[in-house]
Amino acid sequence: MGFVIWAIVGVLIMGIGIFAFFSKKTIGFWANAKPIAVKDIKRYNHAVGMLFIAYGLIFIALGTPMLMGQNTPYILLSMVGVMVESIAAMIIYTLCIEKKYRK
Repeated sequence: MGFVIWAIVGVLIMGIGIFAFFSKKTIGFWANAKPIAVKDIKRYNHAVGMLFIAYGLIFIALGTPMLMGQNTPYILLSMVGVMVESIAAMIIYTLCIEKKYRK
């Protein structure tokens, strides 16, 4: 049951990425912050959308230890993996996407 909930959250994150990929308005990456001014909205949204989709896929993959049961010691791998994945996504957005598309 835990993996099912974990996978649903991953699919929701991927849904945000798909929405961002096809959006006509600039999509914000940071919560409760205005989106940055960008040069090419379509390419920026594609990059942010792909980042969210990749995040969701990796998120689901990191949850696979839950299939062995919730008392397995590999659950720690899932938690640490998500923290590392989140930090990596922020670094990729800041150093690559925002730097490339900011006006």
